[in-house]
Amino acid sequence: MRIMFMGTPEISMVCLKELIDSDNEIVAVVTGKDKPRGRGNVMTPTAVKTLALENSLPVYTPDTLKDEAFAKLLSDIDPELIVVVAYGKILPKSVLDYPKHGCINLHVSLLPKYRGAAPMQRAIIEGEKETGVTIMYMAEGVDTGDIIATEAFPIGPEDDFEAIHDRSAEVGSRLLVKTIEDMKAGRATRTPQDDSMATHAAKIEKEDCKIDFTRSASVLDCAIRGVTPIPGAFAYHKGKMLKIFKAIPTEGEGRPGEVIATDSKGQGSFTVACGEGALRVEGVIPEGKGRMSAGDFVRGRKIEIGDILE
Repeated sequence: MRIMFMGTPEISMVCLKELIDSDNEIVAVVTGKDKPRGRGNVMTPTAVKTLALENSLPVYTPDTLKDEAFAKLLSDIDPELIVVVAYGKILPKSVLDYPKHGCINLHVSLLPKYRGAAPMQRAIIEGEKETGVTIMYMAEGVDTGDIIATEAFPIGPEDDFEAIHDRSAEVGSRLLVKTIEDMKAGRATRTPQDDSMATHAAKIEKEDCKIDFTRSASVLDCAIRGVTPIPGAFAYHKGKMLKIFKAIPTEGEGRPGEVIATDSKGQGSFTVACGEGALRVEGVIPEGKGRMSAGDFVRGRKIEIGDILE
């Protein structure tokens, strides 16, 4: 089966590597353009492009999928299946309809829940105990296509976005290869989604990352883990942004946002009162600084009992 692969970020690279290692016939890789990165703004290829070139696969970085140039590319390459993993562009009907075996997509949620841009983050933020991956046939709607396969896994009490991303990549890449093998063997099934059960996973915005200490500690625990390590949860302390990347719900009372306890020993911590309960903060990123333990922050006399985070 001649496969065109489309993807851009790290999770796409993991899936492409699994497809390459499983000896699938990948006839083209479509990814994003090189972008300036780092302090020197050095033009840097996507992880997908780098991996493809290392394996002598042809790489394309089209500006659009809707013009005659891409239509000709499809005709020249003539893929039988298009595999999409976090590509970042909407596939027009002309592309969806082209391959003999259709277009399939890896979506990192248990559809129809969490359709949209940020399914992993939203599942954590909403306090879900379980998430997973779905392989589906692509349709013109956003994440609305028929389901071919799913695999669930738990969200642990300390799992953050990074942990769920990495687990989704591992589980999803393996399920993707199995699904393609099932398609080749004629074993793949398709199940329409129940639209009445659908939920939306909106893109993470800056306001989603601002810590509102009037909320309960348990809710804030999920909110912080859902955006850690990127873009990162934050509050303001003495007028400067303070990112919090590790915090644990605990008991405590005080004004929401008030520092009610500090511990300078070892890795240390400081405790902040919430609308209900409190958060024991163990890891921070002060404005203009790198990651540090809460103990270092306390020992540097950067935060004290009675201070307010807002």
